[in-house]
Amino acid sequence: MEYKLKSFENVIDVKKIANIHYFEFTKQFHTLKDRHEFRELIYVDSGYIEVKAENYEGVVKKGEVIIHREDETHSISCPLDIAPNVIIIGFACACERLDPFASAPVPLTPELQRLLTDVIKEGRSVFLPPYDVPNLKDMKKRQDYPFGADQMIKLKLEAFFIELIRARETSVRTNLTAAAGVKMQEVHRYIEENYREKIRLDELCFLYGTNKTTLCANFKEEYGTTVLGYINGLKIREAKRLLREGNYNLTQISTMVGFSSLHYFSRAFKQHENQSPTQYMKSIKAKLMM
Repeated sequence: MEYKLKSFENVIDVKKIANIHYFEFTKQFHTLKDRHEFRELIYVDSGYIEVKAENYEGVVKKGEVIIHREDETHSISCPLDIAPNVIIIGFACACERLDPFASAPVPLTPELQRLLTDVIKEGRSVFLPPYDVPNLKDMKKRQDYPFGADQMIKLKLEAFFIELIRARETSVRTNLTAAAGVKMQEVHRYIEENYREKIRLDELCFLYGTNKTTLCANFKEEYGTTVLGYINGLKIREAKRLLREGNYNLTQISTMVGFSSLHYFSRAFKQHENQSPTQYMKSIKAKLMM
């Protein structure tokens, strides 16, 4: 039997990576105007930023992404009262279907957020954040990171862009969302709005007409973590923002994000971040001075 081999069409081809950053900015931080020969993806993981660029000038909120074109002048400003977390990836790709993402920020679905997270995780195995890729002295030694890590970054980033373009052009949020998934989005929204209060699994089961087994299984499948783990993650992320803003002491922050005691807050923070709140602030200040 004869077989006819099919050639693959590379609709998205990321040629090079300029940088992979996860920035924890302080409030009022801003960048100077910049332009370069590669595209730049900016995703806001928490808070919001103000962007000034040739194709868009305005706010990019939490959960939104914007992709500047090549040679596009742009800058970032953080607000006076919020310390945002921002992902920045510089990359070279000639696909014109990415151009519309320079005109306005686009919200990412949970699936797209997971794909972008995979890029960051793989990037951390190769590069020492927050350094740029071209600076070879700041790269990890090749033997220190996993086999095929360079290629995995390229593949994961290309997969993210393909799904992003599909979602935009077909107006489909995700191909994997079923009725249970829609309910999980409602649970997720409730948690996002009320995580500072004490949220019990029994309460969520009652509100959304389900049981603990189904709730926990569906939530983990949709968001990649447990319900309680996600709630604690939100508390710690908010605590990190408040720490960077510098307006409250540890006891006040502990109460504001919903921990029952400073001791429990400090223990949960260290479990989540592998460092104490005080060590975290020292590391942030050290990064911004580099």
